[in-house]
Formats: sequence, structure tokens, C-alpha cells
Amino acid sequence: MNPAFNEAGLLPAIIQDAADGRVLMLGYMDAEAFHRTCTTGRVWFWSRSRREYWRKGDTSGNVQYVKSVALDCDGDTALVTVTQVGPSCHTGTPTCFTGRELDVTVGGPA
Repeated sequence: MNPAFNEAGLLPAIIQDAADGRVLMLGYMDAEAFHRTCTTGRVWFWSRSRREYWRKGDTSGNVQYVKSVALDCDGDTALVTVTQVGPSCHTGTPTCFTGRELDVTVGGPA
């Protein structure tokens, strides 16, 4: 299956810790970043704000080593499992979601 990039040429990429299954972050890849991620052993993104490629960890030292890449059933989202070195979030938290839970009404069976 080939990735189905959106109208902006991007693919959301969920980054998951291979060791414990935590969702670490979400980033966006274009075709080149996806190719680099699949062929170099490191995670690459396309920065929408800076309009440039960035390899996770090059400036922070918090590297993500690729363990696997999968596409969802529609091919429009990637799941990249990684070995994370250091925190994944630029704020220094372990994940980009740590400490950012919202108050919600919980549903489902008791």
C-alpha cells in the first residue's frame, strides 16, 4: 500500500514508543520525509511552520530511532514505532500529551 497524502501533500504520522506503546507525538511528513523515515532509521518530518525538513533530535539530542512503520486501512495516516532517546516533546515532557489532559465526560460501559 502506498501512502495517501492529503491535498497539501502531507501525511499525519503518529509516533509511538516501541517499548511501552505510549503515543509520543504527532507530526507531518511529505513524500520525501516519509521516504527518509523508511530508509534511514531516523524519523523525519516536514515542518509546516518553517517549511523545511527536520530530523527529530538533531538540535535537541532527543532522537527517535525507527522500529516499524505502518499505514492505516485508508493509507492516510502513518504509525511509526520508535525507540525514543530523551523526552519527545520540545517542552521537555516525555510525550507531547503529558500533563495536557482535558476535563471530559467519560463514556462507555461501567
